[in-house]
Amino acid sequence: MPERTIAVDYLARVEGEGALKVRIRDDRVEEVQLRIFEPPRFFEAFLRGRSYAEAPDITARICGICPVAYQMSSCHAIENAYGIGVDAPTRALRRLLYCGEWIESHALHIYLLHAPDFLGYPDAVRLAKDHPEAVRRGLALKRAGNRLMSVVGGREVHPINVRVGGFYRAPTPDELLALRPELQEALGLAEETVAFAAGLTFPDLEEDYEFVALRSDREYPMNEGEVVSSRGLRIPVASFEQEFEEVQAPYSNALHAVRKGGGSYLVGPLARYALNADRLTPRARAAAEAAGLERPVRNPYRSIVVRAVEVVLACEEALRLVDGYRPPDPPSTPPPDPLPAASGCAITEAPRGMLYHRYRLDAGGAIGEARIVAPTSQNQGRIEDDLRHLVERSLRLDEAALTSACERAIRNHDPCISCATHFLRLDLERS
Repeated sequence: MPERTIAVDYLARVEGEGALKVRIRDDRVEEVQLRIFEPPRFFEAFLRGRSYAEAPDITARICGICPVAYQMSSCHAIENAYGIGVDAPTRALRRLLYCGEWIESHALHIYLLHAPDFLGYPDAVRLAKDHPEAVRRGLALKRAGNRLMSVVGGREVHPINVRVGGFYRAPTPDELLALRPELQEALGLAEETVAFAAGLTFPDLEEDYEFVALRSDREYPMNEGEVVSSRGLRIPVASFEQEFEEVQAPYSNALHAVRKGGGSYLVGPLARYALNADRLTPRARAAAEAAGLERPVRNPYRSIVVRAVEVVLACEEALRLVDGYRPPDPPSTPPPDPLPAASGCAITEAPRGMLYHRYRLDAGGAIGEARIVAPTSQNQGRIEDDLRHLVERSLRLDEAALTSACERAIRNHDPCISCATHFLRLDLERS
């Protein structure tokens, strides 16, 4: 078979830029490389020497889609270092802010990035011409999530109201209650979204994932919990680096996180659902049952249904938190004075999965060292495994069809490549 190369210069409908290289020889897949070439962004380096108080706002700039996740992991890690405890109203307000991010991020992915794959459209603009009601539903959900982020966080993108110890200002009960009609409507739209996603046609396959997620004793995880896996791992967050490590792939500007000793794993909605389905809210549980979701879901294409269930959960939780809201007074808890040298870490659940932050703080509060492990960095190895299995099953496809299939497989995991560089040019070599 003559050698052939396929080049797709830009992967549409993901956040960021990258490439995929597949080498096939004698009908055997020899190499799969998910090549992230977006330039490194050096956030960990330029955090050094900055005040601990700047970390939430600086790290939020890593991602315009999930800035709350970066702020929350940053705040929790620094609070862990300084022994700062937050009260129940502050904790509830942070969960409410996180609900807004889950709603807007998942709605964006489901309707504008992922649904066109299943319905045969190259993009959401052309999807909207034939299915305007679906796109309107997605935009309404995203608007509700953005509105919640704006009221609690100060603005929709890169919120400015978050600080170590709590918030700069607590919204009033009336400000939150004003969101209730829109959130109530969003909950209905979210349930329609589950039915919409469940009605799509999925390839019949399963992958042998090791799912890794937070698990809380009392609720579906967002801001807290232990690290657990589907293969028996159960550790405190402080032990994350004892069990997981980042390795450099020479073809990528992003590190790959793996289990120590080797082995890819999966974080994100499929992992959260597999390990926490018993923590779903009532209407989210009913929606999952109506959609026929098994536990765990090992078909990556059905991740769109699990994301939709998480939108129901986030809307239901947001309504509960709005109804029970008590403004934290004061809105933040101060750090110790004087500030000692300290170290702390934390993990929260970004829409795409676990987000780990660790900081070493010098006396006086300057950041001496920062480490951030983004969800996409953790999923890269597992995405490559999915791609290898896909290509092995699809060797007889022509280049155009195989390229499209690879792009779809990557979009199943909603990668945020910009986060990972701290996508798709496909080079396919056959010989």
